[in-house]
Amino acid sequence: MEGKEAGHYYLFVGPKGCGKTTMILDAMRKVNADGVAICDAHQDLEVFRLRLGKALNYEYNEDSQTGGPRLDIERALNKLEKVAIRRAARTGRPLVLVINDIHLFNNDENGKQLMVQLQQRAERWAESGVVTMVFNTDDFWPYTVLRQMASRMQTFSIKDLTPNEAFESLKRLRRDAVENGSLESDEVLAKAADVTGGRLAYLSKLARSRDIMHQAARLRHGEKAWLLTHIGLIPDFDDDAQDEQKWSSCSWLLLREFVRRRLAQEDAHRKEMGAQSSVQSLPMLSIPYHECRRIMTRADFLDGLDSLNIISTDTNHEVWLDSMVTLQAAREVVLEEGFEKMLQNVLNRVDQIESLERTRELTFKDLKSGDRVNITVDKIG
Repeated sequence: MEGKEAGHYYLFVGPKGCGKTTMILDAMRKVNADGVAICDAHQDLEVFRLRLGKALNYEYNEDSQTGGPRLDIERALNKLEKVAIRRAARTGRPLVLVINDIHLFNNDENGKQLMVQLQQRAERWAESGVVTMVFNTDDFWPYTVLRQMASRMQTFSIKDLTPNEAFESLKRLRRDAVENGSLESDEVLAKAADVTGGRLAYLSKLARSRDIMHQAARLRHGEKAWLLTHIGLIPDFDDDAQDEQKWSSCSWLLLREFVRRRLAQEDAHRKEMGAQSSVQSLPMLSIPYHECRRIMTRADFLDGLDSLNIISTDTNHEVWLDSMVTLQAAREVVLEEGFEKMLQNVLNRVDQIESLERTRELTFKDLKSGDRVNITVDKIG
């Protein structure tokens, strides 16, 4: 943010609530936002056009209807480039432009073209050292778009705190938040941190709550409700819900695999450290992206789970459950009595409906007993 490192632009990738935007804003405060501008992305390009103009203190004098918002964005970037060149010659430091939450751009051709448009500027400005661009995203798909033509992009995966760091952070935040100074015991704080993991947004909620364990239970219950609302299984569903249940069943195949591997991880830890050892210090586990595709038997469902904040993918193509709260909620569902039977019921029902869709029924009228019908199948056409 100080502009001391030129020649690169940056992409921060990480799940929602892990502290990406807070980290950027803290860095801006340290330099008093001198030479730094930040703009939030938006699905509507007209809205993003106005936000970018406000961040750069640029007024669009041309009629936007003649070229559309992307042409106006190009004009604003042209103006920024002129200012940045003069400033770099005077101060020797580049300007910094932060585009926050670029996953909010639509994941379609228009959104991808805008992202490439911004990246082309970032590449050229990084090479000339006049502007350093910083991109920030919660989802994985922008990384796949930017990586294709990236040569000067540096990527950072922002992850949750480790279990020990989460406990120490919660203890410090709780000590600062309580008014009467009555801090819970380390055992209670450790149990609460075990539920939420190292997600900074959740730790902040726990630290400011009246009843820390009640708040942890609420977070877990809310995450479970989120899972069941969006990917809940429906036994013996109607054929109109086939596509939804196909996605839900494949999603639960992946979540079940995460839970199974977590249980195996805990068993291995107990065998190594002893039956009474705590599993609270175990880190979150991940599954390679290509292996998740095989588990789900579909290649196009992972992006949907990522956008719903159920999973997250880092720049090493490792897939994680979005948070420890998500793992706890999925674990409750998977270990419930009857889950395996219900999942198999949905999978079988999907197979039945797909089989019926491939089946054609022929009906012949006015046939008497003993009559014969000759049928010829022409596969050549």
